[in-house]
This record gives sequence, C-alpha cells and structure tokens, in this order.
Amino acid sequence: MLATRIRPRRRTAVALATAAVLAGLTAPALTATPATAGTTATAAAYDDAYYDDAAGKSGEALKDALHTIISDQTTLSYSAVWNALKVTDQDPDNSGNVILLYSGVSRSKSLNGGDTGDWNREHVWAKSHGDFGTSTGPGTDIHHLRPTDVKVNSIRGNKDFDNGGSAVANGGGSLTDSDSFEPRDAVKGDVARMIFYMAVRYEGGDGWADLEVNGQVNNGSNPYMGKLAVLKAWHQEDPPDAFERRRNDVIHDSYQHNRNPFIDHPEWVESIW
Repeated sequence: MLATRIRPRRRTAVALATAAVLAGLTAPALTATPATAGTTATAAAYDDAYYDDAAGKSGEALKDALHTIISDQTTLSYSAVWNALKVTDQDPDNSGNVILLYSGVSRSKSLNGGDTGDWNREHVWAKSHGDFGTSTGPGTDIHHLRPTDVKVNSIRGNKDFDNGGSAVANGGGSLTDSDSFEPRDAVKGDVARMIFYMAVRYEGGDGWADLEVNGQVNNGSNPYMGKLAVLKAWHQEDPPDAFERRRNDVIHDSYQHNRNPFIDHPEWVESIW
C-alpha cells in the first residue's frame, strides 16, 4: 500500500488527450489510484507545465528547480514496490510478465522472490552508496527500482557503472569486472537517466545523504555513483524509448506523482553536468 506523502502533491494541469503507448496497452484518463498488478497499465499525457518553475534555468539553478519539483511525491513502502513493478515494467506483449532490466528477459510476474529463476527488486543506484537501504524514500523510489534476475542482480551487486568486463551469464549482453558493471546496450540510457534522477531528487534535505554522480568507480558506501562521463555517453547513445516514457507516465499518474525529468527533457543532462 502507499506510504506517507512527502508533501502535498503539486497541482499541475494534465492534458486530457491520452498518450500513445506501447502496442497492446491502452491509456485511459489520468488516475491517481495505483493500478492493480496484472491489469493493463495506465498512462496519460503529461502537461509540460509540470516544469514551469525550471523554465529558462541552467546549471545549478536548473538542478535546484528540478529538485524542488520532483521532491513533491508520494512514497511507497518496500513491500508495495513488488506490485508497482508488475505494472511499471509490464511486458507490452504479455500482460502476465515483466521485462527484466539487465537481461531483457520476459518473466512471469508471479516469479518474484529470492530464489534462482526469480526476479527481485534491483536498486539501480546501489542502496549502499549513501547507506539508505530499503527505507521509505530513496530505498523505495521506483524511478530507480527495476525487476532483475536474482543471479544477475547479485553479480551487479553495488558496483558503479563503466564500460568493459566479461560477459554476465544470462545477462543479455551485460558485462562486468571487479569494480564496475555495463548493462546491455538497449538500457544503457535508461540506467544513466535513473542515476541522474537520483542525484537531483536526493540532495540531503530529507534526512538522506546528498547523492551525486562522480567520475570514478569503487565509491563504496560513499553517496556517489560513477562514472559520469560514461553515463553521459550512454544517455546520448540510448535515448528514451516508448517503454521508458510509458514507465515514467505510469509512475507519475498512478504511484509517486513525480517524474524523471531526464526522460522528458534529455537536453537537461548536458545543462547540469
């Protein structure tokens, strides 16, 4: 079930027209009621008035404005994340399955858990980087929580992101070495934009660590994730696709009521970093 709201939800105008979404998924009018796992996910067109307070800004001023905008959100409990991911990451070709982030495999929604062959909740911004664990807030923010194969999740561990390494077994083309992880090409940009979102959303003002992207790996428990230059390159090489845009819409419409600005405005990455 939904947990407490961080602050009253920002009142924005929402376009009445519905967004075009992935084949096989319909998009009824905007609703703030969480969708039920196993049903068709909802998504509605958002009004760019959501970002009015960021208009004309760049650099740190833009980052500060976006932080204020996206901090206005509803939070989820960690147990509620299971059902949320069954909706946000639903396979557009099979409503009974989710798409696993790193491998790209379509797996039954019912196979969520901790055993081999199951999928679990991957913190793309590793939860040890800032030591926020699974606490309500950054530990349950579904903008960076994704379904992944249990074994692949374990291989990724809390490594930073960088190019290179050896092939990850059943990883869909992902690579890893002793201190970094490289996801498959089709989701490199997704990973980068999730990291950028976290670095803007969590600035130390909510009792959590100030998360920042930096230029190194081996960040350990420090509240940093790298490598910045590589993540920026991935963002450029793999722009937002229909699956990622729909996911952003569903999180905004039905769960957290906030957005990942770097999916809506990819140009803002270069402006800030």
